[in-house]
Amino acid sequence: MVEAAITMILMNGRVWTGNPAQPSAEAIAIDGDRIVAVGTTPDVRRLARHAATIDLAGAFVVPGFIDAHVHFVDGGFRLTSVQLRDAADREEFVARIGAFAGTTPSGTWITGGDWDHTLWGGELPRRDWIDAVTADHPVWVNRLDGHMALANSAALKAAGLTGSLAAVSGGEIVRDEARRPTGLFKDNAMEMVASRIPPPSAAMEDRALQAAMQHVGAQGVTTIHNMGSWGNLQVFARANGARRLSTRIYAAVPLATWSRLRDVVASKQFGAEGRGDVWLRIGALKGFMDGSLGSHTAAFHEPFADSPADRGLFVNTPDDMFTWISGADKAGLHVIIHAIGDRANATVLDILERVARENAPRDRRFRIEHAQHLAAADIPRFRSVGIVASMQPYHAIDDGRWAETVIGPARSRTTYAFRSLLDAGARLAFGSDWYVAPPTPLEGIYAAVTRRTLDGKHPDGWVPEQRITVEEALAAYTSGGAYASFEDGEKGIIAPGMLADITVIDRDLRTIPASKIRNAKIVRTIVGGQMVFQ
Repeated sequence: MVEAAITMILMNGRVWTGNPAQPSAEAIAIDGDRIVAVGTTPDVRRLARHAATIDLAGAFVVPGFIDAHVHFVDGGFRLTSVQLRDAADREEFVARIGAFAGTTPSGTWITGGDWDHTLWGGELPRRDWIDAVTADHPVWVNRLDGHMALANSAALKAAGLTGSLAAVSGGEIVRDEARRPTGLFKDNAMEMVASRIPPPSAAMEDRALQAAMQHVGAQGVTTIHNMGSWGNLQVFARANGARRLSTRIYAAVPLATWSRLRDVVASKQFGAEGRGDVWLRIGALKGFMDGSLGSHTAAFHEPFADSPADRGLFVNTPDDMFTWISGADKAGLHVIIHAIGDRANATVLDILERVARENAPRDRRFRIEHAQHLAAADIPRFRSVGIVASMQPYHAIDDGRWAETVIGPARSRTTYAFRSLLDAGARLAFGSDWYVAPPTPLEGIYAAVTRRTLDGKHPDGWVPEQRITVEEALAAYTSGGAYASFEDGEKGIIAPGMLADITVIDRDLRTIPASKIRNAKIVRTIVGGQMVFQ
């Protein structure tokens, strides 16, 4: 190796490589966008005496974090939308919307919000709460999980929904005692309003993407897996063509459009292999089996503890899901399915097992997103079919504040079952679900290791037997994410030949008290050998 081949050296660090062949190191040498050497500071320093060097002064170094589940463009837009996530009561909810309306031109749609009705006792908001402060603005603000949203009267009028409204399969129009819409729409019914919102301009989308990349870069995230739309893919492709991406993206599109994706891959418009490059990759399809726990639309075998007549719902029928999944799998595409409730997870597992059995053998890496509430008997099935459990640890310490009132203590034992899944031999990939939750891997690691709920009421952890170790959580945020996108030959560990995607943290997460993990700070984020945050 000659000195000119090395462009950067990181030295004097505490490097957790994630590489079983060389678990720890002190220094890393980079040539362009690739790692070329990993070892002790003296050994690596000798390779290039005149290369640019960064003295890490004992900081903790890990492979760049991979957030395996985000809604990236939406997250970028929400950085500048009305902020309702921590609105503590009805009055604050209304006041924030009214204040935001006062800052925007009349007629402008107000969207986003991410409200959480559990913070004010569980009463669902209604349009008559906000009509008086938003008479000149259509409002469409969603619950933080994205499975329920509130429209004001101006939005219903703008969407042409002023007459009687028919029920929607796989969704719900919430109505008052007189059978009039309250303004709340759940899951499939949400499209009645959402489809009428004017689309943002390309320039607005580009700004949202840029804001999202800057935001996650500051959290140590170097790759995201986007659970989104064909429109999102156009935004990413535009940025990649202009060499403006600073975050690597694995982009999923809707499962029902699998034949379109098959044709796009075959057309080679995303490169010689048809699936993109190291910055933007395609080939994934995201489908929905059910809704969410907070919206009471997750599908369970038994009724909700607080709603004995309700077991949730399927967003799509099992027959449709099988048809789409089987077709996509035969086309060699990557299938990713959202499942929250135990009935939804069992149904998806049944379908994936059938598809794997009926179609030709291959490396599928099926994914179940969330895998949130599992029947104990279903946990070993993840390994037997080779299914990745793509999970979001922050949800555990958020939902843990109230989940037992909805599903009871027995079903809580296997909620966000990180430990049980690992012990059963399943692969984990961790993410955030941003915009639903913050895209902060350090908080996610804290959540997986401690399971201390946000309200402080579970100091020893909510369902503590499902806690995992720091290194297991780090692996789920690095090599686990790389495996979950078929990119484990390119990223996820620090080793020669891998992409130079590196995150530097101010303290060693393995040696500090677990309760202090969330207080750690990102010092530097490097993507492809370039500093994107410091």
